[in-house]
Amino acid sequence: MRPDLFEAPDYYNLDDLLSEEHLLVRDAARQWVKRDISPIIEEYAQKAEFPTQILKGLAEIGAFGPYIPEEYGGAGLDQISYGLIMQEIERGDSGVRSTASVQSSLVMYPIYTYGTEEQRKKYLPKLATGELMGCFGLTEPDHGSNPGGMTTNFKDKGDHYLLNGAKLWISNSPFADIAIVWAKNEEGRIHGLIVERGMEGFSTPETHNKWSLRASATGELIFDNVKVPKENLLPGKNGLGAPLGCLDSARYGIAWGAIGAAMDCYDTALRYAKERVQFGKPIAATQLQQKKLAEMITEITKAQLLAFRLGQLKNEGRATTAQISMAKRNNVEMAIKIAREARQVLGGMGITGEYSIMRHMMNLESVITYEGTHDIHLLITGADITGHQAFK
Repeated sequence: MRPDLFEAPDYYNLDDLLSEEHLLVRDAARQWVKRDISPIIEEYAQKAEFPTQILKGLAEIGAFGPYIPEEYGGAGLDQISYGLIMQEIERGDSGVRSTASVQSSLVMYPIYTYGTEEQRKKYLPKLATGELMGCFGLTEPDHGSNPGGMTTNFKDKGDHYLLNGAKLWISNSPFADIAIVWAKNEEGRIHGLIVERGMEGFSTPETHNKWSLRASATGELIFDNVKVPKENLLPGKNGLGAPLGCLDSARYGIAWGAIGAAMDCYDTALRYAKERVQFGKPIAATQLQQKKLAEMITEITKAQLLAFRLGQLKNEGRATTAQISMAKRNNVEMAIKIAREARQVLGGMGITGEYSIMRHMMNLESVITYEGTHDIHLLITGADITGHQAFK
């Protein structure tokens, strides 16, 4: 493994817009990635295994629920700090960022936002330290972009609920201690339930043979007559808007995270272009390579500005679902294009595990699809600007 010499691009001096706290939070995450992720991540991606030993470190840099109030174990940070942490972690690996995103936005967020005070006190402090790990069950084998069509359901049995169904493509599921599961009641209304590992009839088989997010643990959630205590229902909100509110938070984190992957590919390509000599000069001195690199830094800078402004809107409680969709779609597309161009700068070396680019490229093929596909986010923007819904 090559040493991690990463230097973050900041072409428009965006660091000047960040507070001292933002910079401290970001730099702590950056140093942790250099120390604990970069030396091991290629090996774990090659063997398709999640490095569970990093969970403690993720908790220590505040990656689990950074915007959750301190009274519940969170760091009480703002949304820009959350975004910066996701950016730095995804610079290391999208799969590691997925683990942090799920824990923060899809597990801690719904418990904090929709849960009872008892649920907050019971689960959030342990989730913040990584003592408990969680996952989020929305997507089903036959219902991806149409989550409202879910068939997972629960029935009221007097002193408990009886849960049946299955969820697919669930990050963290193989090792998760709890799952936030979205299911329909007998009236067809969607509710969130906290399902704990060890409940009879609850299993989490792992998904294998992935070409993408290989250093991330992905699996299923199977519910076969699972008895869920009634106090495990999230009472604060129901209907499809409840899980979609969680996805807004997760997509926001992705909009920042994708920048990290793009920055790593750009930095790798720039460094390689300066060092690689062909025809008597560094390839960085050729027009075509300069075109590639100039376009990369331009797109990264645009994405940074988009994410920063979105973070301001999030802090003010004014960010809309459509604005978040635009940032997620744009920034992931930007990152995947940069990964492909950066791979070409490295030529044949770009496909090897000696460099991070091919791993980022494969990971981003998942990121461009999960938390709302590339096309669905386009239609969310289309519906917002025209007032006409192109899908049900």
